[in-house]
Amino acid sequence: MWIYFLIGVFFIFVGLSVHVFKWYFLIAGYNTMPKEKQANVDTEGLGRLMGIYGYINGGFFVALGVLKALGANVAIAPAIIFLSVSTVYLLIKAQKYDGNVYDKNGKLRKGTGKQSAWSSVITVVTLILVGILIFFSTQQTKVTINDDGVKIHGMYGETYSWDSIKTVKLSEELPSIVRRTNGSAVGSNLKGYFRTKELESVKLFVDTRKPPFIYLETDKRVTIFNMKEAGETKTIFEEISKRINAGL
Repeated sequence: MWIYFLIGVFFIFVGLSVHVFKWYFLIAGYNTMPKEKQANVDTEGLGRLMGIYGYINGGFFVALGVLKALGANVAIAPAIIFLSVSTVYLLIKAQKYDGNVYDKNGKLRKGTGKQSAWSSVITVVTLILVGILIFFSTQQTKVTINDDGVKIHGMYGETYSWDSIKTVKLSEELPSIVRRTNGSAVGSNLKGYFRTKELESVKLFVDTRKPPFIYLETDKRVTIFNMKEAGETKTIFEEISKRINAGL
């Protein structure tokens, strides 16, 4: 819930800073331009455009936060799509205010067409890749138990053979996380490698809002995961425990 509010407030703040307070140094690329090129930029028009971008995205994320606070099941995918589309529109529209790219009649200056097109393509591809990464980072953990062991699917997933598992336990608490070393952290969804105070390096597949958590200790490290519902997590834990005990 709070992550939506924080993102929303951030966008509104940026919008106000550029549009109202005219902090044009916040505009990416503008501050690094030579002064002669800065003189060709319509900063007032560009600031107004960025302000609108910030207000709309900020309002959208704040609205998602309100819905989340009221108990609605809010998915992150619509937010990613909305932000991606609005950002692409901003980047394309912003070029109209750059007199170094377009002349006073709104026509592309000679030699700038390919550069502008490549910038747009790179931006779109980057946003798509980021969106895909965030989407898969927020998917619920899927676990398969078979004769080979315990398989955790998706990003950073792997199979833990029965002979590599030392212990398994169920806990309502997570260890204290110091930092992320190689993974993703989107809201309450943590996936990948993290360093903790109590267990040093661990591998997480958790939604921190939905205890309990299964601690799977192997000969490599401790892997912690949970499922969409607490009951499902307990069922998985019981199945793993039964398999381990049957092999003793």
